Amino acid sequence: AMSNNDSFIDEVNDEVRRDRLYGMVRRYGWIAVALIALIVGGAAYNEWQKAQTRTEAEALGDAMLNALKLNDSAARAEAFSKIEAGQPSARAVLNFLTATEEYAVGDAAEGAARLQEVANNNDVPLIYRQIASFKLLGQGAGTMSVEDRRAGYEALTQPGVPLRLLATEQLAMIDIETGDTDGAIARLKTILDDSEVTPDLQQRALQVIVALGGEPDLGANGANGN
Repeated sequence: AMSNNDSFIDEVNDEVRRDRLYGMVRRYGWIAVALIALIVGGAAYNEWQKAQTRTEAEALGDAMLNALKLNDSAARAEAFSKIEAGQPSARAVLNFLTATEEYAVGDAAEGAARLQEVANNNDVPLIYRQIASFKLLGQGAGTMSVEDRRAGYEALTQPGVPLRLLATEQLAMIDIETGDTDGAIARLKTILDDSEVTPDLQQRALQVIVALGGEPDLGANGANGN
């Protein structure tokens, strides 16, 4: 037994203090050997797990790209639906892609179910859930009540929500839909006055204000030439 222990000690890295290791082996025998094996094996397993995660991510990316290369939405939706994604965030992205294609071919129920799965999943980043809610509200324009859509968009206009200006724009569209032109103009002007407004959104808000007969007042944001 000791010759086996001696052989094991000879194979241990030179930087390990041999006297302590030898003392452990003499005192605890196979327990010390097993403990070292567990430590070394654990490190190896961690490296293997990292490699597995990287390989899985690459395979998932390749599968998504291959699905996107297909010629029509029905084929892309079918290809997406067959892809497996273990990580919550990866599955959320896959659900976004699949829902887009399902809506494109008229399968609104399936598309909505995929978006709802993201919106309800507390394991994904909050912005994912907010995007899913925003998309659901947009796709539900023909089926959801004005009150429900308004409430949904208002929840996304809270301070700190990245989609708040886009949600405000949609609330203005609901104002127009319900005949509240003045309300729409006032809401769109708040977009123009916001320091975080993007050039594209600013341009859209300006166009709608003018189309509604309003007088746009760009204020400080008008100086940026957008």
